[in-house]
Amino acid sequence: MPVSKLVGARVKRREDPRLIRGLSHYVDDIKLPDTLHVAILRSPYAHARIRRVETDAALKQPGVVAVVTGKEVRERVGTVPVASQNPSLRVPEHHILAAEKVCFVGEGVAAIVATDRYTAEDALELMEVEYESLPVVSDPETALQPATPVIHSAWPDNVAFRWELKQGNLARAWKEAHKIVKQRLVHQRLAPVALETRGVLARYLPGEEELTVWSSTQIPHILKTQLALMLRVPENRVRVIAPEVGGGFGSKLNVYAEEALVAYLAMKLGRPVKWIEGRRENMKATIHGRGQVGEAEMAVKKDGTILGLSYRVIADIGAYHQLLTPGIPPLTGLMLSGCYRIPAISIEVTGVFTNKMSTDAYRGAGRPEATYVVERMVDQAARELALDPVKMRQKNFPKPKEFPFKSATGLIYDSGNYQAALDKALKLVGYEKFRREQRKLRKEGRYLGIGLSTYVEICGMGPSAAMPAGGWESGTVRMEPTGTVTVLTGVSPHGQGQETSFAQIVADELGVEMEDIAVIHGDTAVVQSGIGTFGSRATAVGGTAVLQAAQRVKEKAREIAAHLLEADPDDLVFSNGRFQVKGVPKKWVTIQQIALEAHLAKNLPKKMEPGLAATAYFEPSNFTFPFGTHICIVEVEPENGQIHLKRYVAVDDCGRVINPLLVEGQIHGGIAQGMGQALFEEVVYDENGQLLTSSLMDYALPRAEDLPRLELARTETPTPVNPLGAKGVGEAGTIGSTPAVVNAVVDALAPFGVTHIDMPLKPEKIWRLCRSGEFRAGKEGR
Repeated sequence: MPVSKLVGARVKRREDPRLIRGLSHYVDDIKLPDTLHVAILRSPYAHARIRRVETDAALKQPGVVAVVTGKEVRERVGTVPVASQNPSLRVPEHHILAAEKVCFVGEGVAAIVATDRYTAEDALELMEVEYESLPVVSDPETALQPATPVIHSAWPDNVAFRWELKQGNLARAWKEAHKIVKQRLVHQRLAPVALETRGVLARYLPGEEELTVWSSTQIPHILKTQLALMLRVPENRVRVIAPEVGGGFGSKLNVYAEEALVAYLAMKLGRPVKWIEGRRENMKATIHGRGQVGEAEMAVKKDGTILGLSYRVIADIGAYHQLLTPGIPPLTGLMLSGCYRIPAISIEVTGVFTNKMSTDAYRGAGRPEATYVVERMVDQAARELALDPVKMRQKNFPKPKEFPFKSATGLIYDSGNYQAALDKALKLVGYEKFRREQRKLRKEGRYLGIGLSTYVEICGMGPSAAMPAGGWESGTVRMEPTGTVTVLTGVSPHGQGQETSFAQIVADELGVEMEDIAVIHGDTAVVQSGIGTFGSRATAVGGTAVLQAAQRVKEKAREIAAHLLEADPDDLVFSNGRFQVKGVPKKWVTIQQIALEAHLAKNLPKKMEPGLAATAYFEPSNFTFPFGTHICIVEVEPENGQIHLKRYVAVDDCGRVINPLLVEGQIHGGIAQGMGQALFEEVVYDENGQLLTSSLMDYALPRAEDLPRLELARTETPTPVNPLGAKGVGEAGTIGSTPAVVNAVVDALAPFGVTHIDMPLKPEKIWRLCRSGEFRAGKEGR
């Protein structure tokens, strides 16, 4: 009987049973004999010289095995790496422990190694460090002022880098415009707050000279290379294993000081060493996201035609660069035109050092900032021109026949039909009916608002300023003698569900049951090579490599089948896992039988090697560009500033869908994080560089009860960039949701004269705005 196609089917995640039942293994679940535990002494100062570190008392504590300081490790371990390139980039030395001075609250100063975690933590209290406090720079705009103290003395100011992009005739755009719309826009710092904090376990075998590191990382192969360089050991003696990661959202797309520190300690002490990050450490010493403040200007005609857009932005990068820190703000620039035909565009980015933890990749990584800028500006322009925001968007979309479409920033959008996604979302939400209801309710003193966000994002990351390591990915498909299939992938999924979707792809290609396929990832000693999982690239790039490997396996199997059936390969048809001679129904052989013959190697074509396996490397010729429309309906209570999310409709297009359940799960999670930025989340430092949001008592996250039921739909516009037609969906919800929510709240408060509110939209902030505009609201219908 024919086997139903699995690609496109709603297959439940194969990963979930072990996760739900508590049978998975995170870093802290890995138990090795004689393991030692690390606690890190972190600076309470945002900026200070280290005058003296006294370790004797801690070393005398029973159970303490060793104490290491910055002076020791800087002689033996290299600096934390920076991968992103920029001609103007200034890279301060970032050692795994500070030796001379600290530059942010939470920077590591010393590490205590003990027989158990509690002893190590207790011994921190016995450490004495003499600091000489230095002036603190906590505000990114102040950091650029001439009189501001300089954080890194190697340079005359706090500029970390500059980057700019200008296309088209901006002068003409400004001259021809009927209106120039201006707005200051703030993207507050965010904490990624993965369910599981970071963790590292390292073991060194001196006889074999082999270093094995278990880390909650999104990029095990890149981490392996960087650890070899930092520790000055041969890379072929280093193995990195990423067990269950417990959420990453980009925060674990990095090479952290603690990974090299723990590995160094394992080599130094000859015993396994483990470090598990506490939540307060996580808030202080794991990267933050966003952190931009800028001035945007949009030149428009009175009919809503966009003529030009400029954005001058200051990017708060923190005290040091992490792996991709300088590459994130340029992504904002590249995607600044959004899904609009904008003939002239300009972005000027100034990255600045501040006495804070670094910013780096966080879900969307530069693209949420770009979408927020252009979507807020389109809404602002529509309001100032007295146009419907829907009509203004429709007027500036490129038409489907214009794809591939070259944006004003030079990107080539692969495929798209932005009108279809918008039309579908408007129909689902009942846009015109809502507008009538909104006008009616305003007369009754109720304030409803509707917010739109039409977005496009860049996925399937290839070589770029953000990730110069390469855009390729590897996949291996191997049929075992018994007919089961092993898939090795260089991507490193940590919640995206590729153990399921890759099995679907291979099952369809080879005609085998999904239950007979094992997908292996995250172990550099098993998987030959890879780049990792980030930027919604895993399926578009890694899935394509797996598909191509499976196709090569099938072609070799065809040759063996032709030999066994004494037929020409072109005379064979493949269906339901078997090769059959055309027109001879009884003459067939299964792919499982072929696998056995391939390994027995007694009856193969001449000069054919035994085995049935293939490895493929896929590097796309371009990025992919998912898109969609998100619409949010809110009701705001002016009396107390409360925002009630009434409805949320999302129509996304991520190209060909491999598994709708996985797509919907990614969109649900992404929307929650985007709403979190709009309404709740904010990393706050005071003027002394002290982190005020250092725990989940202080840092507000959205809860299930805060979110409405999400109404999801999709259009499907395959990409020509890869044979799967898949674009990526991991960040779409985060990118589309934030401006939709903010636009909705601003729309609700239009009777109060509100034209913009900086995120997060806290009730107190809303209440104050409504109080200040109370008289105007009264005139308009209360």
